[in-house]
Amino acid sequence: MLLRRASRASLVTAALAVLAALALGGCDSGSDAKTPAATGPSVLVPGKPGEANQTLSAADAAEQRVDDDSPNSADVTYARTMIEHHTQALEMTELVPDRARSSKVKRLAERIAAAQGPEITGMRGWLRTYGEDETGGGHAHSAMPGMATEAQLGKLRAARGKAFDELFLTLMITHHEGAITMAANVKAQGNNIRIEEMADDVVAQQTSEITRMREMG
Repeated sequence: MLLRRASRASLVTAALAVLAALALGGCDSGSDAKTPAATGPSVLVPGKPGEANQTLSAADAAEQRVDDDSPNSADVTYARTMIEHHTQALEMTELVPDRARSSKVKRLAERIAAAQGPEITGMRGWLRTYGEDETGGGHAHSAMPGMATEAQLGKLRAARGKAFDELFLTLMITHHEGAITMAANVKAQGNNIRIEEMADDVVAQQTSEITRMREMG
């Protein structure tokens, strides 16, 4: 944790140096030239759960993240939606043993289940740690990228053999791509280090699995 904070502090220092250099380069010799603080870009920072968003300078936003990794609304939403996203992936993998023909597809499904089951447990524990409920009022499937529709899941349940293998790979690639999009979004908008680490794991694991699935297709 200390190393992560030290790394972020170094990045902030470098960012401030660049901003200062840019500001000085744009100043004229007059005494009323604008300061870096006045000319720096603004950043919309998601508020903590129940709080409004804030508009801060880039430097202030970076310093705030280094000093305080308290979860914001983006972190909480990510944990809640990714639990549901992963749950659908597990529902899809549960169909594999009785329907798939390819042994590679069966082994892939086992790996997906082995990875995403513990990730769901971890995100549920994280929400409990911060006093957040899991549902938060529920989330529409259409709001989460990569989620299969009920019609698509119905076709998957009805398929067998090669047809099942092909449809499973198609739906799961899309599902993984959606999870990577969600992880990238929280890395840009969230504030909590643990959530960032979880998102990094999703990106690494599911990028690798997408490559494997495309080779199998």
